[in-house]
Amino acid sequence: MSEVNLVLRSTRVITPEGTRPATVAVADGKIAAVLPYEAEVPAGARLEDFGDDVLLPGIVDTHVHVNDPGRTEWEGFWTATRAAAAGGITTLVDMPLNSLPPTTTVENLRVKQEVAASKAHIDVGFWGGALPDNVKDLGPLHEAGVLGFKAFLSPSGVEEFPELDSQQLERSLAEIAGFDGLMIIHAEDPHELDAAPHLTGPKYADYLATRPRVSENTAIEGLIAAAKRIGARVHILHLSSSDALPLIAAAKREGVRLTVETCPHYLTLTAEEVPDGASEFKCCPPIREAANQDLLWAALADGTIDCVVTDHSPSTVDLKTEDFATAWGGISGLQLSLPAMWTEARKRGHSLEDVVRWMSAATANLVGLTQKGAIEAGRDADFAVLAPDETFTVDPAELQHRNRVTAYAGKTLHGVVKSTWLRGERIQHDGAIAEPTGRLLERNN
Repeated sequence: MSEVNLVLRSTRVITPEGTRPATVAVADGKIAAVLPYEAEVPAGARLEDFGDDVLLPGIVDTHVHVNDPGRTEWEGFWTATRAAAAGGITTLVDMPLNSLPPTTTVENLRVKQEVAASKAHIDVGFWGGALPDNVKDLGPLHEAGVLGFKAFLSPSGVEEFPELDSQQLERSLAEIAGFDGLMIIHAEDPHELDAAPHLTGPKYADYLATRPRVSENTAIEGLIAAAKRIGARVHILHLSSSDALPLIAAAKREGVRLTVETCPHYLTLTAEEVPDGASEFKCCPPIREAANQDLLWAALADGTIDCVVTDHSPSTVDLKTEDFATAWGGISGLQLSLPAMWTEARKRGHSLEDVVRWMSAATANLVGLTQKGAIEAGRDADFAVLAPDETFTVDPAELQHRNRVTAYAGKTLHGVVKSTWLRGERIQHDGAIAEPTGRLLERNN
């Protein structure tokens, strides 16, 4: 162990085998060994002892809209990755839309990578996009290293990223299945959305009526049928409707290659608490009622839902108008996702190990980043140090997001991220963030 240059020690280290006192040896940015707590520190290695604070694997967030280049007034790689580091996130995967150009060709991917390279405080991977007219680009994007492909079944909100109709979806799914790629879907049925009431104004109840659960349920039913027919790998993004859970559970039992995510805002915020005109709570699909939330938590617990991601989708303040019909739909939650989840999870009797499984291990596994997501030998030395019993009150002014609009403003949360480590280097400590050292990730071969 002479090559070990760093040793991290805590009475509570979350490993795949459980939480225990341990000493973690790091060499060349990798975890060399997870040793007994009393293990001797190798000569020349630096010891960092975190006492009773929890050492957990860095969070892997596979659903982030960075919007860079093209809409950098909304967000950007510099600010998004700083916010992530502040929140204990060490890897994010950037969505292909809301940037200009969208990540729908290899050329556009290279543009985005060039922009991100010098600004990334954490590691960054990329999703490709599936559009009605770019089936020919999907194979080359896969070869170029994107982690999968995103598509919409209803309008995305930006004209340069149109949705797929049923035939276009089939063509893209078949193409992606041909190289065993992953397709991730925004699942709301456009016909059900068209049939819903078209209401405007500041009342959240009216907005909720415009995005009914049936729009998700119908879209998911069709996706399951297509995935089963084609043999494709399909991932349902940001599940909000608990009514779809029986369909999903049945499909998984049948062996359909289906995974599902939900988001902290669906698990910690409820429709009943959204003030009229407070469009910082607007997202698509929407935050639903408390009874719906309870069923999402039950589905997380039994494995019907696989993972939890932020769907960080920021905008400038002026786009968050009081009219829910015209306001931009997106929740900014990157920096707060871990404490928000832990706050609600602990109330419901879940452990921090559960949160790590949903937000780190499962997300790393989803995109095949085998070097991420766990504290065990051979993985990247990516960590967050969390004081799980300490609390803080969310002050938007203290957020690293470019636009400090948050649905969590004023909430008291459990779990203070004391430091964040990327490949054995401390990149955040008590809110102070180091210069960028993140790497751009490609699909593991």
